[in-house]
Amino acid sequence: MTTPPGKCYFLISFSTLGNRVLKGGMGDSDMTELLNERKRQILRAVVVNYIKTAEPVGSRTVARSYPVGLSSATIRNEMADLEESGYLIQPHTSAGRIPSQQGYRYYVDNLMESYEESDDDFDLNSTLSAEKMREIEQIISNSTRVLSAATNQTSLIMGPQFKKSAFHQLRILPLDEQRGLVVLITDTGFIKNKVINLKQQLSQSELHQVVSYLNQKLYGLTIDQVTTSLINELKRDLFKRLEILEQSFILLEESLKEEKQIRVFLGGTTNILNQPEFKDVDKIRRMLNLFEQEPLLFKILEDNSSEGDIVVRIGAENECEDIKECTLITGTYRIHDKTLGTLGVLGPTRMDYSRVISVMRRLVDHLNQSLSS
Repeated sequence: MTTPPGKCYFLISFSTLGNRVLKGGMGDSDMTELLNERKRQILRAVVVNYIKTAEPVGSRTVARSYPVGLSSATIRNEMADLEESGYLIQPHTSAGRIPSQQGYRYYVDNLMESYEESDDDFDLNSTLSAEKMREIEQIISNSTRVLSAATNQTSLIMGPQFKKSAFHQLRILPLDEQRGLVVLITDTGFIKNKVINLKQQLSQSELHQVVSYLNQKLYGLTIDQVTTSLINELKRDLFKRLEILEQSFILLEESLKEEKQIRVFLGGTTNILNQPEFKDVDKIRRMLNLFEQEPLLFKILEDNSSEGDIVVRIGAENECEDIKECTLITGTYRIHDKTLGTLGVLGPTRMDYSRVISVMRRLVDHLNQSLSS
């Protein structure tokens, strides 16, 4: 479905869910036409019915949804006005109307009600907790599956980036007279370890002195701030002791040499392909090609991150050409106050916005609690 770009706000307050929802500005004005109550109710009825059925909505369908009981003729006139204003589209002369991008935006910003959960809804908390995951990547990978199942859309979650983690602690644990275990711990829970060979036996006090010095010098630095020149400086400061602890720096040096790991976890990739809007072979091919480009998916999520907010980008509001016929809803997850990554739901513009935003917010809260505990 091709939708024309519409006018939109740059920042809106979404009070019905109790949190701000941000969106990207792409229109030529931030002044959306004010609609009277009748037009608002008719627009809501069209959007809600089209989301459910994927079929153009006629005046009779709206009449059944409109509580005041307007005639079909009056509703047709109002729908014609909404079409002229850019909120609705009539795909064919004899067909009903469907929402435009501008219509979806007005619905999300002004008409959408908070989603009411039922007993049949997907239980995010129990599903995630039942796995008793401990590794961060396991938690993120499992959350991707949960998010796609709960929304029936395609989910994307940016994995935490090791090099953006801050150094927290280095430990050197003697294994025997000739071997030791170097353990590197970051503030976001990454743990790297390496067995090293000791050229001569070390006393506990010598190990303690070296480790205390390194922890003091490195604490709080992100991994990509621990440069080769800094490592060489530390070696010079501890030259006498580091003659026998040369290998204790191998772990840090190997971390610096690692290429930046870009991890984007995908879930429910076939969900979007099952939507009526994506039956065209060329559209399917473009989406499949997009899902194979992990760096591009990473950039899409990174560009749409916003601390503490849910971001909704509809159609042409997305900068990436491949998803300009889609809606992308994103949120961020963190450990304590440190942002780790972004999670997103990608689907057609005909999306159940209220439900997806509700699920997204619940999952973000659960991830924040799980990762910070």
